[in-house]
Amino acid sequence: MPTFTALTTLSGKSEAEALGEALERLTPEPTGVGVFELEDGSGLWEVGGYFEAEPDAAGLALLASLHGAKDFIVSELPETDWVAKVKRELTPVVAGRFFVYGSHDADKVPDDALPLLIEASMAFGTGHHGTTLGCLKALDRLNADAGAQDSVLDLGCGTAVLAMAAARVWPEADILASDIDAVAVEVAEVNVAANDLVGRVTCLEAEGLDHPGIAGAAPFDLVFANILKAPLIALAPGITQALKPGGYVILSGILNEQADEVAAVYTEAGNSVVSRDQIGEWTTIMTRKSV
Repeated sequence: MPTFTALTTLSGKSEAEALGEALERLTPEPTGVGVFELEDGSGLWEVGGYFEAEPDAAGLALLASLHGAKDFIVSELPETDWVAKVKRELTPVVAGRFFVYGSHDADKVPDDALPLLIEASMAFGTGHHGTTLGCLKALDRLNADAGAQDSVLDLGCGTAVLAMAAARVWPEADILASDIDAVAVEVAEVNVAANDLVGRVTCLEAEGLDHPGIAGAAPFDLVFANILKAPLIALAPGITQALKPGGYVILSGILNEQADEVAAVYTEAGNSVVSRDQIGEWTTIMTRKSV
């Protein structure tokens, strides 16, 4: 059975969420609706619907007009076994000593690697993206240069791959993995269990740093923040405050052309830049709070 997608863009989170809610009421109804901020620094949000039958063109045009969005682009997708496709295309990732893999590649884990199992059906945060890969490499370098860190926060954790990597390196560390999205937290908990790290990594649903579980665990030796430019800038004072003196932040989700601005904000907040690394179009920045 073919699948149809209908995609559009518009400015503003609240406007995009309102359009997403309206799209859910379209007839025929979509099987799913997604609302995402584009990672190109444009400030635009993408709203998309997935349909088992061809969507109503007139209805889509009306929704776009009412909500100030661009015209929906409708596409028909061929029937695809997506899990099988992902398994074929998601080969293991090596980042320093870390080896990120799916269960279909379990026989390829090197004996001297630090393994991180992320299933193919949970592809976001597998290590293939330049942002996650950059964070893993920065973590491996931090461990080599500065040694063990006692307390770690993975802010906006997604699959929790970074939190689990820290747990692999530092068995005695207290590690939190938080995300604003409840589904992401569920995925993180599944991954933590699959990697035999239950009790080592605590997953919680939280927006920002005000959650009692985060505030109560602060200050941290290391904070991962692999999100996007705008929230990274907004959270700079809070993240810095949540660090111990001399604590580190590993920042990513930053396009190369955004790196100077993000680095400047964290410097102004009381941190010094330790390293900057580019992988493709993405930059990972590691900073250290003043002692």
